Amino acid sequence: MGEQLLTTVDWARAQFALTAMYHWIFVPLTLGLSFLLAFFETIYVKTGNEEWKKITKFWMTLFAINFAIGVATGIIMEFEFGTNWSNYSWMVGDIFGAPLAIEGIFAFFLEATFFAVMFFGWNRVSKGFHLFSTWMVAVGSNLSAVWILVANGWMQYPVGMAFNPDTARFEMENIAEVIFSPVAISKFTHTSSSGFLLASLFVVGISALFLLQGRHQKMAKQSMVVAAVFGLLSSTFVGLTGDEAAYAVAQKQPMKLAAMEGLYDGEKSAPVVAFGIINSAKQPGDDQPVFLQAVKVPGLLSLLANRDFTSYVPGINDLVFGNSEHNIIGAEQRIANGKIALTELARYKTAKNHGNLVEADAALAIFNQYKDDLGYGHLQKPADAAPPVATTFYSFHIMVILGTMFPLIFLLVLFFAFKGTLEYQRWLNYLCFFSIFLGYLAQEAGWVVAEVGRQPWAIQGLLPVGVANTNLAAANVQTTFFIFLTLFTVLLIAELKIMIKQIQIGPEA
Repeated sequence: MGEQLLTTVDWARAQFALTAMYHWIFVPLTLGLSFLLAFFETIYVKTGNEEWKKITKFWMTLFAINFAIGVATGIIMEFEFGTNWSNYSWMVGDIFGAPLAIEGIFAFFLEATFFAVMFFGWNRVSKGFHLFSTWMVAVGSNLSAVWILVANGWMQYPVGMAFNPDTARFEMENIAEVIFSPVAISKFTHTSSSGFLLASLFVVGISALFLLQGRHQKMAKQSMVVAAVFGLLSSTFVGLTGDEAAYAVAQKQPMKLAAMEGLYDGEKSAPVVAFGIINSAKQPGDDQPVFLQAVKVPGLLSLLANRDFTSYVPGINDLVFGNSEHNIIGAEQRIANGKIALTELARYKTAKNHGNLVEADAALAIFNQYKDDLGYGHLQKPADAAPPVATTFYSFHIMVILGTMFPLIFLLVLFFAFKGTLEYQRWLNYLCFFSIFLGYLAQEAGWVVAEVGRQPWAIQGLLPVGVANTNLAAANVQTTFFIFLTLFTVLLIAELKIMIKQIQIGPEA
């Protein structure tokens, strides 16, 4: 792999990371705010209180602004699979494209159709049908997330497919396995519930701003109570689904789990690191300390990973170099196996092209023995199988620490709301407002864990990122990176300006 290719891959990675992280500013708010709109409007329809209609329309306006920008960034991200990752699209397009096609044809169509009725149909359809449309937008938004996260879950844990040596492509065999993969299910439940939590923080935070300004206080307190209840329930669900997601990672992506906890040497009764400062000079196989400072809780990682306090959790060194005592085949051996698979695959294709069926059959038989390690054959050295540990570790711990804090905020909001003194708790209202930004930080950190933690793989264990890219000059990808950076920044600034103006106008508009 030449220097030019590495440069191209790095820029392609940076461009896709840029697009994904900008896109994820908008998605979780769409997932959660759509359900809060449905709750607000349901209260309006049940009570007939026009105040709740005003509340619904105000938050619906902010939802619409966010929704429009989110669609723009999402479309660009899907096109990047073809522009920057054409080898990936060629090799796995039949599998990866299926859930994305379903999302576009079914879920997004449902969402977009009822969005028009929800936003423009207040005086054109009955109350009942309008409420139904609002609920359908919420359902459609989250159905879109289902299919996108099924596709992402398959990248993390590829199932339901087989490699075709004649075409050098991975082909779908069982779509049910892809859809109901434990990784896909845990990713959707954790991601959607975290979106509910973020939207709750958003509504609570903007409402707290109204209380600080002494404006729209009745509307603000009503919005805060509903959002805080939803946020508290969502926080509980985030914790439960986070535990299940960590268990799925431990079972299917042990290297990612080891990086999340900075675990280099496997242990029985392995601890969770409550707080730690990573030694950035640490490399797999060396004798340097992992942490400069660390506070650990004994046995908890073993419990989370295997549901057993005394179980063994493999570390990065085990997974890189192997551990015969615990029957762990390391990347070192798998790279050797993968290179045999690549050699025999090339021999098979050459023999078949020349009509030498005996040699082709012999090569195919050897290839089938080693094909499970095919992707490892593209790695240069065993340590390449380990992700960036410090980035994964810090992102994971930021996400967990902030996720633990948010339910406390919702509890405080509900406590003072029912005491009738919420508008007087200026410290709490400031905390609620700034928690909007902390919520976004937790969201982005979660995706850094998910995507950086599985490096160097585009498809876990099967296709390294360096093989998945398009054969473009680095300058081309670099140019489009800065074009997208400018475009997305302008879109984000535009959304913020429009939202701020709408918030300044308030629900009286």
